Amino acid sequence: MIPPRLKPLLRADAPAGRLASLFRDAGHELALVGGSVRDALLGREIEDLDFTTDARPDRIKEIVGSWAHDLYLAGQRFGTIGAIHEGHLYEITTYRSEVYAEQSRKPDVAYSSDISVDLSRRDFTVNAMALRLDREGTPELIDPYGGIADMAAKTLRTPLDPEVSFGDDPLRMLRLFRFLSTIGFAPDEPALRATAALADRLEIVSRERIQAELSKLMVGDHVADALWGLVETGLADHFLPELAALELQQDPQHRHKDVLAHSIAVCAKTRPILELRLAALLHDIGKPATRAFGPDGVTFHHHEVVGARMARARLRELRYPRQQIRDIGDLVFLHMRPHTYKMGWTDSAVRRYVRDAGPLLDWLNELVRCDVTTRNEKRARSIQRRIDELEERIGVLREQEEIDRLRPPIDGTAVIEYLGLEPGPIVGEVMKILYEHRIEDGPYSEEEAYRLLDEWRSARD
Repeated sequence: MIPPRLKPLLRADAPAGRLASLFRDAGHELALVGGSVRDALLGREIEDLDFTTDARPDRIKEIVGSWAHDLYLAGQRFGTIGAIHEGHLYEITTYRSEVYAEQSRKPDVAYSSDISVDLSRRDFTVNAMALRLDREGTPELIDPYGGIADMAAKTLRTPLDPEVSFGDDPLRMLRLFRFLSTIGFAPDEPALRATAALADRLEIVSRERIQAELSKLMVGDHVADALWGLVETGLADHFLPELAALELQQDPQHRHKDVLAHSIAVCAKTRPILELRLAALLHDIGKPATRAFGPDGVTFHHHEVVGARMARARLRELRYPRQQIRDIGDLVFLHMRPHTYKMGWTDSAVRRYVRDAGPLLDWLNELVRCDVTTRNEKRARSIQRRIDELEERIGVLREQEEIDRLRPPIDGTAVIEYLGLEPGPIVGEVMKILYEHRIEDGPYSEEEAYRLLDEWRSARD
């Protein structure tokens, strides 16, 4: 039976069906393999179509040459030919058996004529299934390692012994928890034991590859379970060592939880937006460094300042893009600001908050809401009410003025012309005065701006 999501993709006139005909006419096998098979059987959206074949790379190029608009050959040394057809990339890989050097996750590739050998080198049994296609695209399920049974049991198990699989490619240990997060399948006990035993092998994996897997993990529906798995096996120590340090830091605001449990809970409450979830996970990582004991118990003064610096450093080490690092660092830095709203904010304070949050405002407010994990319902309602009030204040100011574009009524060019200045730092100093007046007193006219310039000039004379 063809999974419903695959039917339109496997028609004879569809790309997969056409490829099947090309390979069969050339005397070769072609099979759909990996995540697309898994997702089709689970009824999930299919993002990419990956194929495997007994044809060698040069033969693949000959077979698809007339069909593909272009070829992508970056993976040719590993047996993969990319065929670009109507703007889509279809990767076709020769059956392989691989041998890994101990200090490398890049395999020495040996080709195979047996699809079962090829499937054995894949990460998990649920990804080690294939649909062999005939010329009409009708599939035959190939499942030599029990992927269907593991799918029914919602279990992640390696086709080979997990020590062999993870020793060959340590990134598979991180993928174990990525799939836990994204599809909700639980690792089997041998895989967990192997991960704990081989966690230090992750050190040979590039930061970029770790970042890519972590990013996918962070936006999964089961992110909390995955994060606990990373910490409990020790795998997180090799790319997010700050997490384990949170486990012992008791938070006086969340007495029923250590800070790690609180941080994971906050992360799981947020929407699956990468920047927001990473900020939620890291928002309290400054607490171990700022922990102090006083008459009122344990305190973590300015942990958001220290935490923002730590978060930026860790994300840089993981090779995240600069903008994401800035955004996540700013969310961590600002996450305590709304809590001071209980002391009463003037309109200027609200403007400053909107200015400092900038385009992160909605994410920041969500982070602050999700940061409430206390069992004290009265306190939780009080915090949520304050955020409601703050958002209402922002809404009112938006109706009255352009609060999201806090600009003086005149620009730097006008300042230069009116005061007869040369471009330079002194113009910035004057603009800061105009800008602060806008924040403190709200919108004002050009006439008022020029009056402020006159006052500035008189004070300097």
